[in-house]
Amino acid sequence: MPELPEVEVCRLGIKPHIDGETITDIVVRQRQLRWPIPEQISDAIGEVIVAVERRSKYLIIKVASGSILIHLGMSGTIRVIDKTLVPVKHDHVDIVLGNGKALRLNDPRRFGAVLWLAGDQDEQGVLAKLGPEPLTDDFHADYLYEKSRNKAVPVKTFIMNNPVVVGVGNIYANESLFLSGIRPTKKAGKLTKKQCQVLTNNIKEVLAAAIKQGGTTLKDFTQADGRPGYFKQSLYVYGRAGEPCLTCQTMLKEVRQSNRSSVYCPQCQK
Repeated sequence: MPELPEVEVCRLGIKPHIDGETITDIVVRQRQLRWPIPEQISDAIGEVIVAVERRSKYLIIKVASGSILIHLGMSGTIRVIDKTLVPVKHDHVDIVLGNGKALRLNDPRRFGAVLWLAGDQDEQGVLAKLGPEPLTDDFHADYLYEKSRNKAVPVKTFIMNNPVVVGVGNIYANESLFLSGIRPTKKAGKLTKKQCQVLTNNIKEVLAAAIKQGGTTLKDFTQADGRPGYFKQSLYVYGRAGEPCLTCQTMLKEVRQSNRSSVYCPQCQK
């Protein structure tokens, strides 16, 4: 599943090509995605795109009368193509632009979403329960410390909970906890203020570094024959169970938490 850095890189990739353009048509070939695409999305036709934003893993295309929310789900990709390019299998939605281009969503598993927020009123509550963005000043050590009090859940599960903080997916939770010297199974309520400071700093640094690495793929979002997706990253622990720790050479261990892989170093993470 695309995580926050991938979605932010996607936003950076498409923004220069769609921002300020007029939506001339919205072509829906498959309305049944994670949620049915509302008929009201056609209200955006004729409107000018005034902003291309992101909230958590949602891309937000703003026009005067509301916002189009796009979630890529498990397998979705989005790219800017010539509007005359013949659609292929799983090309479910085109947002056609006045410059001859189209923003095209391809989603084989149909776990993604395309929603319409009229007047930015979040009637479905899609964004209402989301926690702070990790790369903003709203996410800081004092906030994390207070949120974690009396919480018996493992710290990894805690920081992956969107009402706590958005966008810390499995890869970035593993990496941030390793850099912070915190074992993923530690109870969130046992975090000290100092550990919360270190952890919030590392979450910010890991996500920012991933976005920077993803900058090499920006051109992929306008390649007619390509499929933008995950970009290569330099990882300390994720996906490396049974291999030596890059810091101390101790064999990395793996546990399952909420059906997800947690890899850690028993020496570096106490």
